Amino acid sequence: MKTIATIFFIFFIGTAAQAKDITKDVKVDTVEMTVVTETTPTIKLDETKQVARLYKFKNSRIKKELSFATKRNSPKMA
Repeated sequence: MKTIATIFFIFFIGTAAQAKDITKDVKVDTVEMTVVTETTPTIKLDETKQVARLYKFKNSRIKKELSFATKRNSPKMA
């Protein structure tokens, strides 16, 4: 009885899925835009001087913070 009910349920779901009419045409509004070919280069020169820090080792601060050690990292004698 359970197999017959399962087959009937699957048949019913399949028929219901095929019975749906999904043939809606979606209309898209198009927008017409023009192409601009004239460009003017703009160059901005900064007169301010800035100082950059140089480190001896690459990513030294990141490596230092990633290599932290806790009290539980130390080995203990059994």
